[in-house]
Order: sequence, then C-alpha cells, then structure tokens
Amino acid sequence: MPTFEELEAGWLADPGPRGPRGRVRVIVVRLGDGAHALPPSCQVDVAGGIVGDRWSRAEAPHPEAQVTLMSARVCQLLGGGTQPLDRAGDNLVLDGLDLSEAALPAGTRLRVGGAVLEVTPKSHLGCAKFSERFGQDALRWVNWKDHRERRLRGVNCRIIEAGTVAVGDEIYTL
Repeated sequence: MPTFEELEAGWLADPGPRGPRGRVRVIVVRLGDGAHALPPSCQVDVAGGIVGDRWSRAEAPHPEAQVTLMSARVCQLLGGGTQPLDRAGDNLVLDGLDLSEAALPAGTRLRVGGAVLEVTPKSHLGCAKFSERFGQDALRWVNWKDHRERRLRGVNCRIIEAGTVAVGDEIYTL
C-alpha cells in the first residue's frame, strides 16, 4: 500500500486532467457486504438513488449522499495502479472533472448522461472500511485538513433529475 508521502508525491507530480467536464469511467452499484456490480449503465432515481445500490436499502439513507463521485486518478494512486477502480466503493468513478471545493461548491448541479445531480455540503471522508482497503496512510492522506479542499475522497450528491447514466457519458456543470 502506498505511503502518505508516495500518495502526495504522485498527486503533485500528476493530478490528472481536471476541468469543468469529465467522463464516467466506472459505475459501481454497491450490493452490500463489500460486493459491487459494475454495469455498463444504470438508472438514477430521485427517491431511490442508483437503482439496486445499497443506499436505498439502508435503515436511514442520508438524502445528501445518494450518489458518490470520485476521481479515477485518486483511485489509481490509492491502488498503486494495480487495484480495480471500484475498490473505494464510490458510485461514479470519473476522469477529468475537477472535484475540488473551489470547482464544485455545494449546490453545483451536474449533468451526467440523462440525470442531474447536485453537490451537497455533506463531507465525504474516508472511514474504517476505507482504511482496511487502502491503509492508514491513505486514510490520513484523503482526510488531512490541508487536503480537504481537494476532495480526494470524493463528493456526495443528491439526485435532482432521474435518468440513465452510462460508462463514457460526459459529466459537466450546469
């Protein structure tokens, strides 16, 4: 597992392309107990989240965390370039879109495929499961207070408009 220093050096050397537009690289439907489905497309529902995802089956699903977004570049760094991009468990793994707080403040709306998402103020931070998968250094790296603005762990969103999302779909701010 990469160390904090290796993660930071990798990010600073190449944070990847980041701008107001990106593409969906992987869709992750979390089935529960750490199992994931990686469909080529999914339905996004205003009330139910990503159809089939464990979010809708939670005892008290948090309305500000219906869909989680994460940078494919960060996933690659965390996995040392050898782990699958779905390992972090975020619903949409993206190439290109700048997820930083400066680029996507809470309230920003995003078009992705046929759906519209809204960035929520709920922080998306690493947890015990994240630490088990990637190590304590990775948890420290994504949660470090000086990195919070980068949103290395990703972004929480709520669904504004239902639709279909597919791998390869463009995602951009409205």
